[in-house]
Amino acid sequence: MESSLSEVVAEPEVREPLPARPAWERLEEQIDWYDRKSQSDQRVYKAMKVCQIVTAAAMPFAASISAPIWVAGGGGALIVVIEGIQQLMQYQQNWITYRATCERLKHEKFLYLSHAGPYAAALDPDVLLAERVESLVSQEHAAWAANREEVGKKVGGEG
Repeated sequence: MESSLSEVVAEPEVREPLPARPAWERLEEQIDWYDRKSQSDQRVYKAMKVCQIVTAAAMPFAASISAPIWVAGGGGALIVVIEGIQQLMQYQQNWITYRATCERLKHEKFLYLSHAGPYAAALDPDVLLAERVESLVSQEHAAWAANREEVGKKVGGEG
């Protein structure tokens, strides 16, 4: 009795990410959203910081060439306004939080597609995926809301 290797080793079930799977669609949408928002907030944060640094560096130079006083005053005001916007909008915090959430969602995607971790023994991996994706998104949203509340207290002078 001769058996080939393909008869001995069972092919693993390949779980195709079909569009008809709402949990899969939600996962893909959330990964895309968090990835785009993270990149956007990172760009805005870095642009604002570069503007602050360049303005701060230009002020002593402007003073050394006896530029009008409004140049230094305007530069100082610009730095304060940019920092105020950053503190209000929390671009750095959002960038980091969104990136972390995106990476956790990608990790979940990998486990799901690999039939690994909690998906290895799940009776219905799609249901488990939906629950875990919503849990991650809910955790991030709760942290964001708490952060916004804290920022509101600071801006409002209550903190």
